[in-house]
Amino acid sequence: MSADTDGGTAGDLVVVNGLRKSFGDTVVLRGVEFRVPEGSVTVVIGPSGSGKTTVLRSLNALETPDAGTVTVGDVTVDFGARAPGRSELARFRSQSAMVFQSHNLFPHLTVLRNVTEGPIVVQRTPAAEAEEHARELLGRVGLAQHADRYPHELSGGQQQRVGIARALALRPKVVLFDEPTSALDPELVGDVLSVMKDLAAEGWTMVVVTHEIAFARQVADQVLFVDGGVVLESGTPAEVIGAPKQPRTREFLRRILDPLDGAAASG
Repeated sequence: MSADTDGGTAGDLVVVNGLRKSFGDTVVLRGVEFRVPEGSVTVVIGPSGSGKTTVLRSLNALETPDAGTVTVGDVTVDFGARAPGRSELARFRSQSAMVFQSHNLFPHLTVLRNVTEGPIVVQRTPAAEAEEHARELLGRVGLAQHADRYPHELSGGQQQRVGIARALALRPKVVLFDEPTSALDPELVGDVLSVMKDLAAEGWTMVVVTHEIAFARQVADQVLFVDGGVVLESGTPAEVIGAPKQPRTREFLRRILDPLDGAAASG
C-alpha cells in the first residue's frame, strides 16, 4: 500500500544487514546495518566521503553492494549470494523512488510530462490517470500553474519540487532523498524543506541524506551518523544531535553547526 493512503506505522519497511561496498581498493561501506519503520523519517548525516550516499543508492540498487541484504517493502535482495537478475532488480527498485541532488529532469519535456513519464512508460499507467495524479501532486508541491512549463523556465527550488512530485507519482513505499537542497541557492532551500516536512506529516516513509541539521532535529524520527563506512551512532534527534555519545559525532556536529569554529580547530 502506498504511503499516501496509509500514514501509519506497521513494522519495518526497510531493513539493511551487513551492507558492504568497495570501489577498487577503496572500501566505502563496512557492514552497514539499520532499520526504517514504516511511516517514519530517517535522516542520514556524516562527512563527505563517509559512505552515506552509497548507502542511500544501495536502497534501490543504483549502486550494487558487494555483500549484504536489503529489504524494501516486500522485496529482499541478497547482494552477496549472487548477482540479482533484471526482473528481481526491477521489482526491488519499484518499491522506492529517488529525489536527486541535481533534479535530473528531462529538459525537453514539460513539467507535467516529467511527472507522468515514469508512471506511463515504466508502470504502464493509462495516460489520463497518470496526468490526473500528476496534476494533483503538482498542486501539493505548489506548482500546479507551472505544469506546461519546461525545466529551464523554473528556479532550482521549483525544479527540485518537480523532482519530488515525479518521485511521488510512482507511488513508492519509500522516498529516498540524496542531499536534495545542497545544489540550491540558500533562499530556495526553505520551500523544498517545507514540502518534505509536509510529506513527513502525511506519513510518507522517507530516508534523507542531508546536511540540514535543523530539518533533522524537527522532522526525523531516527538519525544515523555515518562515518568511515559504518553507522557510528543512531537514535532520535535528541540523542544523536542533542547528546551524541561518540566523539566523532560531536566533532562533526560542531563543524557543521559552527563552521568558523571547526576551521579554527583544524587550522
